[in-house]
Amino acid sequence: MDFNSVYEEYKDYGEKLKSYVIDTAYYLNKAIDAGKKVVFEGAQGSLLGIDHGMYPFGTSSNANALGICAGTGIPPKKIGKLYGIIKAYTSRVGEGSIPTELFNEIAEKIREQGHEYGTVTGRPRRVGWLDLFNIKYSLMINGIDRIIITLLDALQGINPIKICTAYELNGEILESWPIQHEIIEKCKPIFKKFNGWNELPSEEWSEMAKKGYDALPETMKIYIQAIKEELRTDIAMISIGPNRNDTIVLEKEIF
Repeated sequence: MDFNSVYEEYKDYGEKLKSYVIDTAYYLNKAIDAGKKVVFEGAQGSLLGIDHGMYPFGTSSNANALGICAGTGIPPKKIGKLYGIIKAYTSRVGEGSIPTELFNEIAEKIREQGHEYGTVTGRPRRVGWLDLFNIKYSLMINGIDRIIITLLDALQGINPIKICTAYELNGEILESWPIQHEIIEKCKPIFKKFNGWNELPSEEWSEMAKKGYDALPETMKIYIQAIKEELRTDIAMISIGPNRNDTIVLEKEIF
């Protein structure tokens, strides 16, 4: 194609999109100043960020709360509550150290039940036990107020279930998560074990969600409570299935 034909084609696209283009920084600030509620959703995972992630195994932007200001023009003073969303286990696409990674039939079971396959490629994602040690680092750099736990149903039928609470390096327990991947790959995860919960049909999980938190299996509630206590952060919501109604809201006034 020659330059003029490409130019005319995309000029036509521009005319069609013109009415939808606006100065977003001005628009968003004006909306917040007027008392409207604005929700920002971060892209990818916090520890994939360019400045505070596990370089070079990440992305080229700030994949955490820092990205709100950098990407929208909203000043820090105007940001209200910050919610951190975590899966009930660890998953990752691509390279980089995962101390809690699983390579056995448990990994396959979590992968199948959590549908951990690339949306476009269909490639299986890497999975492992929940790593609360690196999540603590994420909570710190984001200033998280509450957490949301998803995919608890993906751990059904697995017993025992483990949570990583610390790393050991050369016989010493680390005080903080080491951001350098060359250090992380030498670390040994320290685990706590928990009893799992039974496998159930999806409709039973949905029915349980309708009844609320008290209807959950006791072992699942112990697992959730352990996460809360270890992170010292309240939990706003949990989900036990892929449908909207499979979410249990624990904090009524979320926004």
